[in-house]
Amino acid sequence: MKYYSLNHNAPNVSFEEAVVQGLASDKGLYFPESIRPLTSDFFNNIEDLSHEEIAFQAIQQFVGDEIPADTLRQIIAETLCFDFPVVEVENGIYSLELFHGPTMAFKDVGARFMSRCIAYFNRNDPSKKNTVLVATSGDTGGAVASGFLGVAGVDVVILYPSGKVSDIQERQLTTLGQNIKALEVEGVFDDCQDMVKKAFLDPELAAVHLTSANSINIARWLPQMFYFFFAYKALKQHQKPLVFSCPSGNFGNICAGIIAKKLGLPIEHFVAATNANDTVPRFLENGVYDPKPSIATISNAMDVGNPSNFVRIQEMYQNDLKQFEKDFSSYTFSDAATLEAMKTIQQQKGYIAEPHGAVGYLGLKKELQNHSNALGIFLETAHPIKFLDIVEPALGVTLPIPSQIESVLNKDKISTKINTYEVLKAFLQNQ
Repeated sequence: MKYYSLNHNAPNVSFEEAVVQGLASDKGLYFPESIRPLTSDFFNNIEDLSHEEIAFQAIQQFVGDEIPADTLRQIIAETLCFDFPVVEVENGIYSLELFHGPTMAFKDVGARFMSRCIAYFNRNDPSKKNTVLVATSGDTGGAVASGFLGVAGVDVVILYPSGKVSDIQERQLTTLGQNIKALEVEGVFDDCQDMVKKAFLDPELAAVHLTSANSINIARWLPQMFYFFFAYKALKQHQKPLVFSCPSGNFGNICAGIIAKKLGLPIEHFVAATNANDTVPRFLENGVYDPKPSIATISNAMDVGNPSNFVRIQEMYQNDLKQFEKDFSSYTFSDAATLEAMKTIQQQKGYIAEPHGAVGYLGLKKELQNHSNALGIFLETAHPIKFLDIVEPALGVTLPIPSQIESVLNKDKISTKINTYEVLKAFLQNQ
């Protein structure tokens, strides 16, 4: 499998080159040259397949022969070492819980998969060194830190916006030590992401061998399609159309879901549910893609003003807005509406949702008005404990501390404050 730049001004590359480079030399995101649908037998018998076998068949074509099948199966087994429950919240509406991994966020899947791919690529050269440079609006940092902790030949540098991630999120990316370094940026997530992109294209940093573990990296992004297949497997017996609602920030999850649909997964419709950062809902209203600076909300992992992965979605629909709208809707919701949804879900259904999941729920409820016979699935992307300061007062509950979180609570935060790209560059050059 070869990958091309969506800016169409850089050489096509292999899977390994796309993973290691992260971003193409022309600033474009990499995209696979082809998407070959899976066989009808795969979908007819999916309920008889393990999660590991489903994931292997889904991603094998994108890796090709660059990782041997046995090794790829082992990578997948280590990636999927936790559950992906589909929980009925109300009649016909389900929560797909993606937070049962080591950092209690959906990004554990992509981070674990990518870290093991890079470890494989570095296997024969002990002196080979990569620096994973990543921006986080919340959960990416902790997942990447956990996924890459102790991986030989890899240093990890995480940029996060000061004061704009939750306390637990911050602890997960600032307390691990070893090969993990955290940089606290004076600004918002978009400032962090801009710095990362600028660093990739800086010829003076070539010797640092940068790669990214944001969802701009194909090895972080593509595995996110797995859990759409898992949800289909769990709900196939109902023989009803499926509508998925993804709380959306950088649009990696929903973009991976569309890849799953292109592979043949029978998904009737997608909803990109956003908070006040409404670039995509506005685009669907007026056809103009007009990113704005990000706005801080209680669903902070979605505080993205210019979602990187949206260009990949446009590519899959050949930039044809009419075709796109058949499969895709996007709605924006305020913090007040999010809090109200959290209360409603708990009071009426006995289910505790955190802010991102609540936004997904709201988007799903709105879209299901157009799909009377469908089952709805919203992605619950992080454990409520990660948003303790919002969930507990809003719902009047005390949440038990899971073991994954307890392990970081008493560790000391270690971070370096930066405010300009020049400071980041100097930090990377002196690693």
